[in-house]
Order: sequence, then C-alpha cells, then structure tokens
Amino acid sequence: MADPELQGWTPRPRPDAPVLEGSWCRLERLDPNRHGDDLFAASTAPGAEERFRYLFEPPPRDRGDFDAWIKRAAAGADPLFYAVIDPVTGRAEGRQALMRITPEHGVIEIGSILWGPRIARTRIATEALHLFAAHVFEALSYRRLEWKCDALNEPSRRAALRFGFGFEGIFRSHMVVKGRNRDTAWYAITDAEWPRLAAGMRRWLEPENFDRNGRQKRPLRDFLSTG
Repeated sequence: MADPELQGWTPRPRPDAPVLEGSWCRLERLDPNRHGDDLFAASTAPGAEERFRYLFEPPPRDRGDFDAWIKRAAAGADPLFYAVIDPVTGRAEGRQALMRITPEHGVIEIGSILWGPRIARTRIATEALHLFAAHVFEALSYRRLEWKCDALNEPSRRAALRFGFGFEGIFRSHMVVKGRNRDTAWYAITDAEWPRLAAGMRRWLEPENFDRNGRQKRPLRDFLSTG
C-alpha cells in the first residue's frame, strides 16, 4: 500500500506532447487532414465489427460518418487522441487516447484504443502503450495509469495483464453502452510499479528480441517478471 503522506504534492501538468517517438512507432496528435485516410482504412478493414464491438462508437458506416467522428475526436482535450504511426510506411495504423485526465490526483487512463490489423499484436502496439506510459510516469510524474474495459472483453483483459497492469476488480452495472449494460473491469499501473515494468518493456523492444520478420523471440512476460 502506498504511503498516505505525499510530501510536497502539487497537481500534475496536463499532457501536451505533440509527438512521442519510439523505435518501432510514432504517436502524433490526431489530425483529420494528416491521418484521416489511413485511419479510415484501418477502421473499415475486414474484422471491423469485432474491433469496434466494445468501443463506445460503432464502426463507421461510410466516409462521411468517419469524418464527423475524427473531427470531434481531434478537437477534444479529454479524451486526447493520438494516431499510431508505422514509421516504415508513414501510415497511421491505429489510434489511442489519454482520457479521464485528473491532474489534481495524478491519475490518467489509456483508452479508446483501436490498433488496426497491420499493427495489432505486434511490437508497434506494445511500444504505443509503452510510449504513453513512459510519458505519463516519466515526463508528467503521474501516480497512476488506468486501463478499463468491458468485463466481457477478454482480448482487452488479456492485453492489460500482458502489459503489466494489475487487476483491481469489477464495477458492476457501471455503464450503459450501445443499449447494453456494461460491467467494467479495472486495471492499473502505479508509479511505484512502473520502473520495473519500463525496464522489462524496453528490453523486450530491443531489436535483438525479434527475427527478420518482426516476430518476438521471447514473450513480454519473460522480461516483466524480472524487470
């Protein structure tokens, strides 16, 4: 349990980095003009219904529907959306957001994640998560990064555990989403846990851990267990 006394605590700054650069991906503040074509393709690629199943919005019906969404998303400050860029191709292959931003408590959530089929379950997606977490804990000095999902969303729940988030429980009858009840599973990483997880993620992301086709040689859990 964390020490209840916080010496010299002050509210944390709000996120403001326009670009977060990694070895395998780049995160850029969402821009309809720069990212719209690529993200529309990623959002409507085969399997869209399943990718959007647990998101708050439905799959885009057409380009006009998508353009209305991306303009709203890019204009907001919370959620604060970023595009996930594959630097090899320069394409935006997904998006994610920092949301429920609470500077006075040092708490923030990663959510509204859509990693398209070209980057889902790859080192790009893992580094996209790592870049957000490193920015939250190392640049902004937040105390807590949250991951929340529908309790029925087993892929999201497995992903949270894979990334090192700790399971904290189920909030029953938490939301109504798309006309359905949602019980929400809560996960979090704290600032005390982050240094070990960060060291493990950075080791997993090293080029030596991947073959010429980008497949991992050792799974992330091997590195997170030792830091």
